[in-house]
Amino acid sequence: MRHMARARLEARQLWLDWADGGSDAFPYIWLRDTDPAGFHPRTGERVFDLTSVPLDLAPEAARIEDEALVLDWPGDAAPSRFDLNWLRENRPGRRRPDPAHVPASSWRGDLGAAGIPRARAADVAESDAALADWLRRSKAMGLSIVEGLADDVEAGCRIARRIGFLRETNFGVTFEVVSKPDPNNLAYTADALPLHTDLTNQELPPGWQFLHCLANEAEGGGSVFCDGVAVAEDLALEDPEGFELLASVDIPFRFHDAETDIRTRKTVIRRGEGGRVEEICFNAHLADILDIDPAIMPGYYAAYRRLMQMTRDPAYLVTLKLKAGEMVVFDNRRVLHGRAAFDPSTGFRHLRGCYVDRGEFDSRMRVLARAAARTEPV
Repeated sequence: MRHMARARLEARQLWLDWADGGSDAFPYIWLRDTDPAGFHPRTGERVFDLTSVPLDLAPEAARIEDEALVLDWPGDAAPSRFDLNWLRENRPGRRRPDPAHVPASSWRGDLGAAGIPRARAADVAESDAALADWLRRSKAMGLSIVEGLADDVEAGCRIARRIGFLRETNFGVTFEVVSKPDPNNLAYTADALPLHTDLTNQELPPGWQFLHCLANEAEGGGSVFCDGVAVAEDLALEDPEGFELLASVDIPFRFHDAETDIRTRKTVIRRGEGGRVEEICFNAHLADILDIDPAIMPGYYAAYRRLMQMTRDPAYLVTLKLKAGEMVVFDNRRVLHGRAAFDPSTGFRHLRGCYVDRGEFDSRMRVLARAAARTEPV
């Protein structure tokens, strides 16, 4: 769609009056900084030097030519030329469209295992359209299942690599969730795992987790999931002061073994734009010795304990037992996961896991959307 407009110069900004009756303001410094000529033609990176112009810069003249805004700057600077349609789409004060921006659809226990989005491995592996659809549905819920994977330890990783690079941690690029005789993590035992998010001790915990079930023949070992966004939203209504403590007070997390000692501090609840809950960082096993101000400890412990109780309330929980050939995929910084204890003497249980960071996940969504737009009929 093309846009016709009339340009008006004011003291520090330009106004475009659109043919449909709307008007938008464009500060002069923004226009100079955003001049298309100030970006590298190959890489798309900005090469314009903001320090080369004064902040109170103003054009000497503005005109509309061939559905473009043309600005004449003082001195020997070349005129800037902006496509009017581009200016309408990218006007200041309006967030640029982002195909990876998918609002979270919070869920609770009534979702049930049947409500978890599913996709076929063959479809995701072979079709970009199927991949894009699966990524959108996964991001909305923070959780999905891919079914029909081959009986191959690399099958899950191949799906993950359709999205982006695998995130390496101190546990490696991949990890085997099996009962081990000398474990350095509770996941490598047959014990029950309370709900948690992984690697809260990392400066940036991994984003998306992929757990490919290769065998699940033992008695027990069911998987449990909980939407941390839903829990945090309900806590904010039930106990606003407690929610605020969990969202504003940094606490220490630590993992250490013979080879590593990785520590960080962060809030259990992280809010984003508009105060909406964006992340949960909850792992009681990796929480280090609490060292916050004693004056706020009683209130903090009460809120932290209440959050822990909510993650065990069946009203929030979805349980299922993964089958061989299924892979559960979830946002590790939103969805808490755990498992019931199992008896390794009754059968073999083996899950193979890996991570893909949120940035890689979102990047693939954008690239797929861009490719789809190029193939759409005009």
